[in-house]
Amino acid sequence: RDIQRQISFQLLAQDLEGVLTVESLGDQLSALADVLLNETLHRVWPLIAKPDSQGILPPLRMAIIAYGRLGGKELGYSSDLDLVYLYDDPREDATEIYTKLGRRMTSWLSTMTSSGRLYEVDLRLRPDGDAGLLAVAVDAFKTYQLDKAWPWEHQALTRARFAAGDATVGQRFEEIRHEILTLERKSEPFAQEVRQMRKKMTAGHPNTSPDFDIKHDSGGMVDLEFVTQYLVLTQAHKHPSLLGNLGNIALLRLCAEAGLINSELAAKSGDAYRNLRRAQHQCRLQGADKARVQQDQLQTERETIRKLWSAVLGAPLA
Repeated sequence: RDIQRQISFQLLAQDLEGVLTVESLGDQLSALADVLLNETLHRVWPLIAKPDSQGILPPLRMAIIAYGRLGGKELGYSSDLDLVYLYDDPREDATEIYTKLGRRMTSWLSTMTSSGRLYEVDLRLRPDGDAGLLAVAVDAFKTYQLDKAWPWEHQALTRARFAAGDATVGQRFEEIRHEILTLERKSEPFAQEVRQMRKKMTAGHPNTSPDFDIKHDSGGMVDLEFVTQYLVLTQAHKHPSLLGNLGNIALLRLCAEAGLINSELAAKSGDAYRNLRRAQHQCRLQGADKARVQQDQLQTERETIRKLWSAVLGAPLA
């Protein structure tokens, strides 16, 4: 925790001096989280695993999959970690062992100490959400993604990656992700699914204040993220360059290069998203619980993102 605070403070100093771009800051904070996840995992494993008669621990066969901000390498100063724990271990008691490991991992990461909390952890993106197992076998994860997952879960998969743990399990995940993202989807029916999900998100994050919510309001970050996810899920089977977990700004540029969206609109939308993320960082640094600004701010950025939504998904939300 002390190391996390120290490095975050160094990044903050560079950020305030204008040395780091928004993308570089996200990369650095995400890389820090990856290192700390890996370190935590290897410290917790000896507390869970049973050594053999010679005192040797069994191999760790679990991978931590990062979703959301961490998955897209766009982590902010106070971002939660959206995590899924996957394992591939033939032992009969594997489910019990890795469930215990996942529970202990989450506790180590999120428990408040005299040095603060390392990270808030959100595990709801695992198969079946809160009703599902805390740690999931890789084969079960694949079956769920192919047969049971909702469209929004495939949207989430566009921003997911192997972050820590066993690299072999991580590679299995990446293969599953590739298979799911390259499924052929009919554009208009899937666009309708995305629009419906966007309405549900708006209803789930009501903004009754007079201010603009940088993340959730129309013209905000979520609108651009949904556009990018839609383009990846409907076009990746024809344009494999979109499969890389490169962040929204880079993916928009690749979509323009592939002729999927107007190049000028893609560039302006990337700039708008960058400015929104910068404003969100500033709100978080001021201790704000929700990243909101006055309605007369970020007007150009909001209008640009609305134009992007209209060009790809039709009329924007009110």
